[in-house]
Amino acid sequence: MENENKIKSLPIWKGKIDIKPLDGGITNLNFLVNDSGSELVVRLGSDIPEHLVYRSNEIIVSKAAYEIGVSPKLIYNEPGVLVLDFIKSTTLDPSTVKSNLERIIPVIKKIHNQIPSNLSGQPSIFWVFYVIKYYSNFLLKNKSSHSSLIPELLLKSDKLEKLSSPREIVFGHNDLLAANFLDDGSKIWVIDWEYGGFNDPLFDIGGLASNNDFSLDTENLALEMYFNKKPSTELMIRYNAMKTASLLRETMWSMVSEITSKLDFDYGVYTSENLSKFSSSFDKL
Repeated sequence: MENENKIKSLPIWKGKIDIKPLDGGITNLNFLVNDSGSELVVRLGSDIPEHLVYRSNEIIVSKAAYEIGVSPKLIYNEPGVLVLDFIKSTTLDPSTVKSNLERIIPVIKKIHNQIPSNLSGQPSIFWVFYVIKYYSNFLLKNKSSHSSLIPELLLKSDKLEKLSSPREIVFGHNDLLAANFLDDGSKIWVIDWEYGGFNDPLFDIGGLASNNDFSLDTENLALEMYFNKKPSTELMIRYNAMKTASLLRETMWSMVSEITSKLDFDYGVYTSENLSKFSSSFDKL
């Protein structure tokens, strides 16, 4: 009721509104609002300092992503609230991500190359190896049940940082879960820009692969589509290191969320799944 009252209090509605919760979020609360026949998405979520999420950055990036035609229009915002156009679409899953790779990779390249020219304000830098250190400090300070793992994870992170260089810098989405892709039948849209920031392009490609269970052949195909040539041995070393780092970051994100999140989601299981995937990926390096 508190969330509904918050939504009803927004000054943008034309008349009586109908509010329905949207499933699927593991960070924010999302609602579909019908306002006199117009449908909008209301996203409730304040700054999350423990995840380095600041809504001022999300707003800047969301506007730029709309300007280049890859994301819904931001209609309204106030502290803790974003209101966006509703896109009638299907949310992708790992299977449909793989089957739509030829449509998705050009969108990722567009994000990487065009968002910087459309930003207004100070954007973030998303440096995964700093995020891992930041999460490590948080987990130790808050006596996480995973604290005993931290020293080994930091050593592995240092190795990944060395293996993944040298690097290019683009503007990344940095959270390419299947649920952040929408298909309206003719176009792929990308949503949820709270982690948007300058980063290595291999982080997004590696995250796309690890979040959506790509086979080795699909990974090679994604890299070939992105770079317009078959990946070299040197590129594969850097890519696999960055993909493994993305798995470590997702694991530690979940470890932190076990402590801080109040959403109805089993972060313990999510941590276990990602830690297993990380360990397997690291062992294959």
